[in-house]
Parts: sequence; C-alpha cells; structure tokens
Amino acid sequence: MPRCVLKHLLGLALPTLLVTAVVAQTTRPFPATALRGELQVTQPPEVLLNGRAARLSPGSRIRGADNMLYLSATLAGQRLLVHYTREPSGLVHDVWILTPEEAARKPWPTTPEDVQRWLFNPAAQTWTKR
Repeated sequence: MPRCVLKHLLGLALPTLLVTAVVAQTTRPFPATALRGELQVTQPPEVLLNGRAARLSPGSRIRGADNMLYLSATLAGQRLLVHYTREPSGLVHDVWILTPEEAARKPWPTTPEDVQRWLFNPAAQTWTKR
C-alpha cells in the first residue's frame, strides 16, 4: 500500500515541478560579450550578419525564441534579430533568436567597440553607457 501512495504523490508532484521549472526560466541570460544584429542564413554555414558575409563555426549553436536548438538550414532565407558571439577566429559561434520582449530591451551593443564603451548589468541583462 505505501508504494501505491508514493506513486500517487509522485504523479501529482512531478507535473507541478516541471511547470515551475518552465515558468522560472522566462528570461535568458546572455553573455556580456553578446552583440545584437540581423542574421540571415544564406547557404549553411554561410550567413549574412548585418548585411555582411560571415560564417558559422563548426560547433555553432542557434537557439530559437523558445530556447530550443535549431539547425541553420531550417532558418535559410529568414531575417532574424539575434544576439550572437564570435570565436577568436571571427566565426559566429553562439546565436540566440530574440523574443519580442528581448528585442525591446535597449540599448544593446552592435559592435565590439560598443562593448568597450558600455557597462553590462548581468542581473538586469541591460547595458548603460559609461
């Protein structure tokens, strides 16, 4: 009998825990080195980033607005507002497709020079000019 009760309680508690975990992750943390730009996948791994030719790194990750991973080929031809980071070699490595709420959060640096002139507040996920 105790096993049946435990199974029943676990059956009730598990969905509640899962919903709580999903609700708790409403904002995504972006690194302080992330830049904002417009991404268009032309022919993977080739992309246009702010209208200029760029290339995705071999281990690049593209996260959608739902925070799920997307293959670059499934996004071909779409113009997307994103946050992205580059590898030291200059290849685009991490990409986050922005939700409308994230896109409304301004200002956000668009060039590496902006990162040097602004201060990042990780708790609020915002930038302010120095």
